[in-house]
Amino acid sequence: MTTLTSAPQTRSLLSRISTALYTRPWLLTVLRILLPVLYMVVIYLGSLLALMINSFYQLDDFSGKIVREFSLKNYLALLQPANLSIILRTVSMAAAVTVMCALLAFPLAYYMARYASPRAKGWLYLAVLLPLWSSYIVRVYAWKLILAREGIVAWAANQLGVMWLLDGVLATPVIGGPSLSVSMLGMFIAFVYVWLPYMVLPIQAALEKVPRSYLEASSDLGARPGATFRNVILPLSFPGVVAGSIFTFSLTLGDFIVPQVLGNSAFFIGQAVLAYQGTAGNLPLAAAMTVVPMTIMVLYLLGARKLGAFEAL
Repeated sequence: MTTLTSAPQTRSLLSRISTALYTRPWLLTVLRILLPVLYMVVIYLGSLLALMINSFYQLDDFSGKIVREFSLKNYLALLQPANLSIILRTVSMAAAVTVMCALLAFPLAYYMARYASPRAKGWLYLAVLLPLWSSYIVRVYAWKLILAREGIVAWAANQLGVMWLLDGVLATPVIGGPSLSVSMLGMFIAFVYVWLPYMVLPIQAALEKVPRSYLEASSDLGARPGATFRNVILPLSFPGVVAGSIFTFSLTLGDFIVPQVLGNSAFFIGQAVLAYQGTAGNLPLAAAMTVVPMTIMVLYLLGARKLGAFEAL
């Protein structure tokens, strides 16, 4: 008897809930986005706020304990030559990787968007995305073996009789080192390989949106292919380049694995943060150093937004 009476009550409750949601579509929308909003506000933005707050604390030099008092000591420490060189080195590498990825990605993306058949485009998509299916660390260590003195690059240079050229490159200040596997140039090569897919796809998506009629109109007006590229294709696809640069620049800016595996004693921001909070135990200074790439990316995203990059994502 209890079961028979509870069933209509349950149906009546569900009916009232369904009616309330149907007559109040805004309530259904709120319920749908409530969990993601709570995650963004409480977990993501909350953790960033905690990071910002900790960056204004300081480490007591005598006791090694964190003093929870407002101070700009950590940000002043970032202005020291050692920390400034870390920031400049990281930003320079991120910019160089972004430019090279754009130069390599554009021809491939253009071929995929304009000339590749549907079947060929599918295979090219697979070729671009396939490296992302393997472990990031495995790929980085594979490049360490490839670029080592005993690796295939040195072997090929020796077989072709251009070992002198490789030695000359390794002797170059800043980019050189004992071998490609322990040098700025080796890091640069690994970074470009790892992040290249993130540049190809946004550019290809932007090129797909360029109407063919624009290219035909440019040709009908007597423009040569070079002029069409400079005045039509590049301006219309440039938001895709900027969109891809958001990925390549930000990922290079915060990476610490490639510099750790292929780098030398010159620190990058990610390594500095790891050392400050791990080896030195200076969490406030690590938090302040983390704020640097965050600030750079906020400014970068504001500039990318003005260039229409988000429309190509």
